[in-house]
Amino acid sequence: MLLAELVRSVDAVTATRSRLQKVELLAGALSRLDPEEIVPAVGLLTASPRQGRLGVGWRRIAGLRVAHAGTATLTIRDVDDAFEALAAAGGDGSATLREELVRSLAERATATEWDFLSRAILGELRTGALQGVLLEAVARASGSDASAVRRAAMLAGDLGVTAALALGGADLALVGLEVGRPVLPMLAATASTVAEAIALTGEASVEFKLDGARIQVHRRGADVRVFTRSLADITHRTPEIVAAARLLPVHQAILDGETLALDEDGAPRPFQDTMARFGADSGAGVGLRPWFFDILHVDGRDLIDEPLHVRLAELERVAGALRIPGIVTDDAPEAERLAQRALAAGHEGVVVKGLDSPYAAGRRGKSWIKVKPVLTLDLVVLACEWGSGRRRGWLSNLHLGARDPDGAIGEPGAFVMVGKTFKGLTDDLLRWQTEWFPQIETRRTASTVFVRPVTVVEVAIDGVQRSPRYPGGVALRFARVKAYRPDKRPDETDTIATLRALLRG
Repeated sequence: MLLAELVRSVDAVTATRSRLQKVELLAGALSRLDPEEIVPAVGLLTASPRQGRLGVGWRRIAGLRVAHAGTATLTIRDVDDAFEALAAAGGDGSATLREELVRSLAERATATEWDFLSRAILGELRTGALQGVLLEAVARASGSDASAVRRAAMLAGDLGVTAALALGGADLALVGLEVGRPVLPMLAATASTVAEAIALTGEASVEFKLDGARIQVHRRGADVRVFTRSLADITHRTPEIVAAARLLPVHQAILDGETLALDEDGAPRPFQDTMARFGADSGAGVGLRPWFFDILHVDGRDLIDEPLHVRLAELERVAGALRIPGIVTDDAPEAERLAQRALAAGHEGVVVKGLDSPYAAGRRGKSWIKVKPVLTLDLVVLACEWGSGRRRGWLSNLHLGARDPDGAIGEPGAFVMVGKTFKGLTDDLLRWQTEWFPQIETRRTASTVFVRPVTVVEVAIDGVQRSPRYPGGVALRFARVKAYRPDKRPDETDTIATLRALLRG
């Protein structure tokens, strides 16, 4: 397929607000792909090239000055080959080589095609073709049941691979857990009190909510792999987690948990310390300790469809010493006492999990409910204002945006401004912001640098209030920065619907 045909389909998807029409348009595009084009095409549609990181940043794209092709000749396979070459470029002279490869690709593309490709490379596509819509399109194009496609994508951890299987006529029911291949993590909903959470779940496992980073650990014999919540392989950065997994009394296992850095007294370090280790290319420096709260596979037995109480029994047998602290109870006061213990130990709160719940990979439902005394949200930075006084010369006041996945206010997948804050910013964060945001700048005024909505920040708030000032009709109350979250993608952030629901809470 010519790239231009895919771009036309994307433009048509962007132009409609109808979810049904989006599904039909994407299904039509998918059905016209050759088998070997499916995985790379889905990578383009989701702005997640199958090769992973290409080593191409905003500066290289923005600074490119080329004469684009006047006629569309690029195919999906041409683009995939170019991405393959970019991903493989390394060592001495790699920067120059990448520059040449990007320039060559840009020259072969029309202006419209290059706009699409550059946004796909930088993770900026806002087509309304979010994962749920694309999953439905795969089901429509292949004649598969939508729930079967969704489950296969969750277990495969790759929508492109799932699409290729479905469109190729494979039996999606055969897609299962595979040790060494990460699956999408189960997610938790939010409640304001422990009693509210217990009322929803009934008897539950009530566990410490750590202020750490999500990990998924796979072991097959001596081979151990460690993945992040976004399924990135960080094995080489976490030797202490690898060593801990090798000591477990199993041959094969998939474990879900969290990790964070500890200080000399065993108390949790700030979240930034944990993320600094995740971003390092070696495991030197601050040590990480794993805590596990679930097990999805053990020695040839898949546990993903088993109720939580069965999984916890296996987890206790396999990794009892590394389990996150918790209790099983249906008594709200007892659960509240555990929450207070977690807070006293420096953790965020608790997660309340229904004992009969299966592991719903990639889903956020009412089976897992997190309770934190201070409400926190994951939002996206839309702009940053120059500071004054002691902060003169630094980018300080953040413009914060919530996700609008369904286009309730504007373009589907865009972000709606919900407030500003300069609270909680340390000097180190101010310096980092001042260096980082100009690199992703889209425009500026005398007071403000507007940026691409790609930087996720966790903020604590005291609540929300109605506001005619912002288009979503809701504004944050007393927002302050907790931490930047490089482990999270913009499409994982909280939605404007979540904030509006807080008005009713």
